[in-house]
Amino acid sequence: MARPVAFISGAAQGIGAAISLGFANAGYDLAVSSTKKDKLADVIASCTAAGARTVPVELNVTSQASIEAGFATAIAAFGQLDVLVNNAAITMPRMAVDVTREDWSGIMDTNLTGTFFMCQQMGRHLIGGKRPGTIISITSTHGVLGFALRSTYGISKAGVMHMTRMLAIEWAEHQIRVNSIAPGTVLTASRKEYADKTPGYLEKMVERIPLKRTCTPEEIAGAAVYLASPSGSYITGQTLLLDGGLTSY
Repeated sequence: MARPVAFISGAAQGIGAAISLGFANAGYDLAVSSTKKDKLADVIASCTAAGARTVPVELNVTSQASIEAGFATAIAAFGQLDVLVNNAAITMPRMAVDVTREDWSGIMDTNLTGTFFMCQQMGRHLIGGKRPGTIISITSTHGVLGFALRSTYGISKAGVMHMTRMLAIEWAEHQIRVNSIAPGTVLTASRKEYADKTPGYLEKMVERIPLKRTCTPEEIAGAAVYLASPSGSYITGQTLLLDGGLTSY
């Protein structure tokens, strides 16, 4: 029996790398993408060691031609795709009064527009092949709560959450489930490196979180695998908040 296939964007490090390995451990083969293929060596090695056939894809989600070429590469390698995880995103801390049109376009083109057209390409693939499938987009609690310096990023992520609902309704008849995951503060390697150099940073971060700790990339991976699994087969149009209770206040 053929292994299911997941396509992960923004897979080179952090959350994307953890999600890729999570799907590899769950029995999936993988197409993993980044803006540069050479950034994918480590995640390919870890997923291959876990038993997954892993294909690198060079992908820039701000380019329609790149999206179409990326899907063509992944489909040529495996014949079909079953799961898409939209993780590619950028952030740009700015006070709202300082945001330029270039700043705005940079965030929106990647986080919102890029995510939509990745979903569209996956939808076309699944509908055209009359196959069920799952789409999962990584959003953020910044799309639910207000934060200084994150207005543009938060607006983009709120847009992805509503996109999730709209596509879930439109594609339900095709048995395509569309969900998103909104993490709170995630202790990635880069954030840990920053925290180690900044006394009191983590303490300040966890002070407002009811569980008094940050989220791990592996916990996000576990949630993504769950949403794609038979155990999550009745879930669509939802945003799963992985925030330690932050949005429960």
